[in-house]
Parts: sequence; C-alpha cells; structure tokens
Amino acid sequence: MSVTLDIQQPQPFDLVGSTLLIAGNATAFEGTLTIRVSEGHDEFEGFTQVGSLGLRQFQAQFEIPETNAFQLNRLFVTLADDTGNENGPSVTVPVLFGPRILPGYSGWQPYTVQPGDTLTKIAQQVYGNGAFEPIFEANQHVLASPNLIFPGQVLRIPRNDL
Repeated sequence: MSVTLDIQQPQPFDLVGSTLLIAGNATAFEGTLTIRVSEGHDEFEGFTQVGSLGLRQFQAQFEIPETNAFQLNRLFVTLADDTGNENGPSVTVPVLFGPRILPGYSGWQPYTVQPGDTLTKIAQQVYGNGAFEPIFEANQHVLASPNLIFPGQVLRIPRNDL
C-alpha cells in the first residue's frame, strides 16, 4: 500500500495555541497516524484515525499540556504513519506556540503597518506598554529584526485574556 500524507493545517509558522487543530489527507497502515509535538527537548505524543482504504480527509485536535515543558516558542508538529513500520513516512511542520510568546495567549489579530510605526509604538497601542517582544516573536518568520518593519506589512498581533 502506498502512503500519502498531505498536511493542510497547520501551515508552516502558523501561530497556534494549546489546542492544536490538524487537518489534511492521508492513507495510513491500519488507519492510524502518530502525532508528535516537540521543540527538540520535550515531546508530547498522540494518535488520530484516518482511512486505510485509499486517500481520506482527516481532522484531529491535539491538546498541548499546560506545562512549562517547552523552553522554546518554535515547535515541530510531526505526523507519521509508523504503526506498521518504525521508519514509515512522516511530515514535519514548524509552528509558533502562542502560550510561550504571550502569557494568557488567546489568539491573534492582523495589523497592517502604517508609515511611522515601530514595534514599540504598536505594542503601546495594543498592550498599553512598549513591550514589543511578543509581536516580534509571533512574526519571527517574516521579521529579521525588530527595527525593520515596513508600511503595508501585515503582522500578527498576539492577544491574551488577561
């Protein structure tokens, strides 16, 4: 049986919360995919069912435990069909973990950079202080430096419930 893994969600560098939603198309030996979430040091694992008779759509919800296990905000989500073969095919997607970026993370909103904006100025407007680090970390895939933003750029602004 040939194995196919097409992960449509999450996309690389998506900003995710503690409830990770995973979707795609797959075939898998005995219809099971292993889900691993790690940051290179600690790892959490779960499973999801997919069709074993041809390519099937699947959706999974994976709860990342509320612990301080992760030291980094960049995580790796790996889906693998290894139920029948320890070295079976796998797909790894890097994501950014919102709860490590901003305490109380509850999602994000888009913000289009205006002429004269700085990350500090945006943070002052959004958070009431100049702590721009959560904005920079949430956009690390598009920002090389917190001092280099451009009008028209669309940034993700992390929000919290606090």
